[in-house]
Amino acid sequence: MLQSLMLEEQATRIDSEVEVVEVTGKERYERYLYKCLAPLPFRKYRKRREYLERAIPEGFRKKILFFRGLAVGQIEYAPAEVSGYPIVGDKVIVMHCIWVLRKAKGNKFGKLLMDIMMKDRINARGFATLALEKHRSPWLKKWQMEYLGFKPITSIQVIHKTKHPEEIFKIFLMWLPNRKGSQPPSWDEKLLLEGVHFCTAHPLYHPQSLKDKQMLMRVES
Repeated sequence: MLQSLMLEEQATRIDSEVEVVEVTGKERYERYLYKCLAPLPFRKYRKRREYLERAIPEGFRKKILFFRGLAVGQIEYAPAEVSGYPIVGDKVIVMHCIWVLRKAKGNKFGKLLMDIMMKDRINARGFATLALEKHRSPWLKKWQMEYLGFKPITSIQVIHKTKHPEEIFKIFLMWLPNRKGSQPPSWDEKLLLEGVHFCTAHPLYHPQSLKDKQMLMRVES
């Protein structure tokens, strides 16, 4: 209960037009925990609910940026130990996603959200995420993550077994140290090839209809 009350108070008023709200622990914003900004219907699907129940008490956070009253940006992150990505690292915060709608482009909201996350987790040794290259999704592109300050530390070249299997793309482990000399994270490649289960809007989402445990297959250059 105490944690819920603390989360209930978390909102950052940037100016008269911009506000960033922490949505965990707030019933009025619950739809953003399941729907985010993607044009998908709001529904509480089981895998997401189970993930949130496990991750929120351990430090999962999601913030929505409102511009002139409209939700136009978001950032979601969690400690590596409860991240939805198979990323491993001591005192590493994993950013699941960061997204600013095109209609809000030009306001540097992406960097604003990054700054808020980094201040919220000021004691972290660094921040990690995944990035994509040559994937048809417009989200989580490598150049976008590099623009925000992340650098690639390793990568894997894959194909999707059932969706456009003729298209080869790359997944990168991206790293942004918060302290000099911080040990970079690693990833569990076997789990990575399964895809992700915590978000239906994610480009690497493993649909429940897919019975094959391994959704992706590694291919050599």
